[in-house]
Amino acid sequence: MKQLSKMNLFRAFRSRNYSLYFFGRAVSQFGTWMQRTAVIWVIYSITHSAFMTGVTIFAEVFPSFLFSFAGGVAADRYDRYKIIRITQITSMIQSILLALLVYTGHTVVWEILTLSAILGIINAFDIPARQSLIHVVVADPSDLPNAVSLTTATASLAQLLGPALAGIVLSVWGAPVCFLINAVSFGGVMVSLILMKLTALQPKKSGKTMLGEFSEGIEYVRKTPAIAQVILMVAIASLLVMPYNTVLPVFAKVIFKGGASTYGYIQGFVGVGALLGTILLASRKPDSRLRRLLFLSNLLMGVGLICFALIKNFPVAMLFAIVTGFGGMTLYTVCNIVVQSESEPHMRGRAIGILLMAMFGMVPLGSLLVGAVSQRVGAPATVLSEGIISIVLGLAFIRRLLHRQTVAGQ
Repeated sequence: MKQLSKMNLFRAFRSRNYSLYFFGRAVSQFGTWMQRTAVIWVIYSITHSAFMTGVTIFAEVFPSFLFSFAGGVAADRYDRYKIIRITQITSMIQSILLALLVYTGHTVVWEILTLSAILGIINAFDIPARQSLIHVVVADPSDLPNAVSLTTATASLAQLLGPALAGIVLSVWGAPVCFLINAVSFGGVMVSLILMKLTALQPKKSGKTMLGEFSEGIEYVRKTPAIAQVILMVAIASLLVMPYNTVLPVFAKVIFKGGASTYGYIQGFVGVGALLGTILLASRKPDSRLRRLLFLSNLLMGVGLICFALIKNFPVAMLFAIVTGFGGMTLYTVCNIVVQSESEPHMRGRAIGILLMAMFGMVPLGSLLVGAVSQRVGAPATVLSEGIISIVLGLAFIRRLLHRQTVAGQ
């Protein structure tokens, strides 16, 4: 039984190309979370404003929303390898510029926000191309759900270790070192691409404009309820629930009376839950039903947020940070698996792009909303409200999701 479970957990690694893809992304995601943690902490240290931490997240994520349609179309139309190589090089340059900016003492908020916005544009093209590439690097199509779960696990592990290490680095060496580590980490993806043995991708020829192809993708999703309902759920969660991380610096500094390392620990415990969630999904059998997990993930995330908001004891609160991370990552991962596995191959890039728009469009708007609300009612009351909304969201969608699951046999 243990051997079977182990085979289920790591079966996607039977593909050499996927193994390279996985480890390259793992290195890069680790650096990415260190940079994100450092940027938020630098802005909060300058402004001491929860609203400005929301603006910081908005600055990086909202440009991804604006350009995700172009990124999705590009992933279907052009050579994904070239797109990824370009995005890794430009992301490296962005990190180096950010390190130089902070190291030289030019910690002007608008300059940091501008560089964050540039990174958001880069990610709009990087993520659809990278996600679509999974289908190429996985040899056996039945291994796709496992591959998506394991790939998400790289982000979860990075979310666990990256912020915790960033907290230590911030305390000892400062933010510029976090940014430089991230710059170096992009080399992991470049090396993995070089080592892969893949057939050259032929760019798709189309007489339609980029906007026309994107409109075609919107129409496809609209006429595919199995995908549309999942994207709608993740859009609402991204707007009203997931931006809870906007006020985590407030919990670290005000509620728990800590500093940068405390903030890193909170993010790290959320990452523990996220990692556990992706391991659970990765170990499930290929024919396992998934949609029921969407309700469970909303329920767990809601309970985790409510308890985290109410408990003032740091060790106990961290247990519920784990629960919150578990629910949030499970929700996003299942939505990703459903969209990737149920979309038509020629529409996959655009379907992923629309899913990313649901995330990237709603999270920054939600971050602004959560930041503004927390300024008025306080961080604990804001997080408590987000937990309640998460539970209500799961209850609102459970009937549709379970009906779809019965019909689709998932």
